[in-house]
Amino acid sequence: MLWTIFVVLVVLWLLGFSLNIGGGLIHALIVIAVIVLVYNLLTGRRSA
Repeated sequence: MLWTIFVVLVVLWLLGFSLNIGGGLIHALIVIAVIVLVYNLLTGRRSA
């Protein structure tokens, strides 16, 4: 589930660069997604 959310946010982030949508919100969301991803990778927890 985490990977799905991460992929969707990355796609929206890339679309935000090309279409100039979302403003600063999408950049904040991608930073939060990367922090959560790194935290989960370092702690070794698996999301169900």
